[in-house]
Amino acid sequence: MDDRSDDIRQASHRRVEVYSVSGRRRWPDDLKAQIVLDSLVPGAVVAEIARRHGCHAQQVHSWRLLARSGRLVLPASSEDEATPMFVPLIASADATVRSPPTSCRASIEVEIVDARVRVRGRPGPAALTDVFTALRKAQSC
Repeated sequence: MDDRSDDIRQASHRRVEVYSVSGRRRWPDDLKAQIVLDSLVPGAVVAEIARRHGCHAQQVHSWRLLARSGRLVLPASSEDEATPMFVPLIASADATVRSPPTSCRASIEVEIVDARVRVRGRPGPAALTDVFTALRKAQSC
């Protein structure tokens, strides 16, 4: 005897998503950038944004990483014009360091939120990387 029923009234309701496209979907860079921009709004939930655009949350996180590293350019919005943008700091070990003229003291000054970092002299790439890593951890930016 079969204990399954074909009666629809007894079936539980389940959510089923059907994807009609087979294979990998190609996301244009401008659409990726817009999705990333949507995910950077304060209070935004990446999973909800991904679901709304028909992609996975992991893809959005990967695209955010690309944007942070400068490999995905985000569109400027009217709010961004008043807000200063950050440029990725890239230090390479093979960079040539030129000595500044004796009449001029070299210094780097960076202000982020309520923190100010001033580096004087000629720090090497490793020292600058350490300074900015510590600042990033302290400010969570």
